[in-house]
Amino acid sequence: MTLTTLTVFARDGFELRAQRGGPKGAPTLVLLQGQANSHRWWTGLRERFEDSLSTLTIDYRGTGGSRGPVEEWTTDTFADDVADVLGYLNISSAAVYGTSMGGRIAQKLAISRPGLVSALILACTSPGGELAVERSTETRLSIARAEPGEGRRVLHDLFYTPQWPGTPERSHLLGDPTMSRAEARAHLRVSGRHDASAELGQITAPTLVLHGDDDLMTPAVNAERLAEHIPGADLTTYPGYRHGFFEELADEVTAEIRNHLVVHGILPEPALV
Repeated sequence: MTLTTLTVFARDGFELRAQRGGPKGAPTLVLLQGQANSHRWWTGLRERFEDSLSTLTIDYRGTGGSRGPVEEWTTDTFADDVADVLGYLNISSAAVYGTSMGGRIAQKLAISRPGLVSALILACTSPGGELAVERSTETRLSIARAEPGEGRRVLHDLFYTPQWPGTPERSHLLGDPTMSRAEARAHLRVSGRHDASAELGQITAPTLVLHGDDDLMTPAVNAERLAEHIPGADLTTYPGYRHGFFEELADEVTAEIRNHLVVHGILPEPALV
């Protein structure tokens, strides 16, 4: 299905690009990608929802078509951008599915604008602050010390299991290659400085937390802590899977998310055949 690209100006005048797919008039599912990635993160994934949901993606500042001055952005900044795009489209309520840094942004959106988020899905993400368990020194060094040309392979191994048939060159999850160093560093700070640890109890949206239990990028204990501190949250973990489990297990994860949306009245009950 063809995407419609929109230009929306954020409250501070920053020019954002957003993309819509799926049927008009259907409930909206906002898809929030990981750090240093544009909407292309969702290639091959968003289509799985678009039979019954209208999808909305946004190129974060510094990615894709959303380019401008590089400043000290935060997850609050990006959450405000999501709210501004929803406001521009006159969408008063939407389900929000955030992965990795997108899950951090989704937390902030659900905390600051509870009426805007009808349901929340948080995948391979962290609460930040005192509740967060960071990746190991070994994992950080493996990324930082990758030889030139080897960075995508190192990330690929952290995202996917050895059984995954894809290659680093074919993955859409390993970063936006058009980003400048300044933009990439700004995104690193956005993710690293996120802290919703003291605010998770304010989330009122029905929440589903998803995580691969062999995730070295964001250890799975972070999912447990999110589920413990968000009222009524449900938790599903996928044994043996890594940071990109939501792509590697796309059929299973899509079904889990759809069921969450049905249970909480976002989607109708599937018709009996």
